[in-house]
Amino acid sequence: MFNSKNMLYVLTILEAIEKIFLYSNKFNDEHTFYHANKQLNFNATVNLLIAIGEENKKIDEDLKDPNMLNWKNLSAMRDKIAHNYRGVDEGIVWSILQNYLPKLKTALIEMLPRIENAHECIVEALKSDYYEDLMYLKALKV
Repeated sequence: MFNSKNMLYVLTILEAIEKIFLYSNKFNDEHTFYHANKQLNFNATVNLLIAIGEENKKIDEDLKDPNMLNWKNLSAMRDKIAHNYRGVDEGIVWSILQNYLPKLKTALIEMLPRIENAHECIVEALKSDYYEDLMYLKALKV
């Protein structure tokens, strides 16, 4: 079992993923997504990708399944986005949303049973409005 501190990081990433899906799901391509709402959706997404990369750095390395994802790329993505002061390529962001985030979500959900007191932590977290997009976790058997 892994320390329950990991739960905070996993749930924060999952919530960020759900928000990104919410911000991007009505768009069919990177160009439309980038220009919508004067880049509001895009900029919010970029900010959440930075948060995802930062939280990833805090999760115990032994909890991460190396067969599911390249976890180091996730942190490298954060560093690249956070330090690119002249703009982030919308094509790369769109690719991350379409190809990487669904896999990341699956990997994180599969981590949950390996974290101590997972069920209790999830129940407690879901009392907060911050995690309102994670109600599907109630149905998990952890």
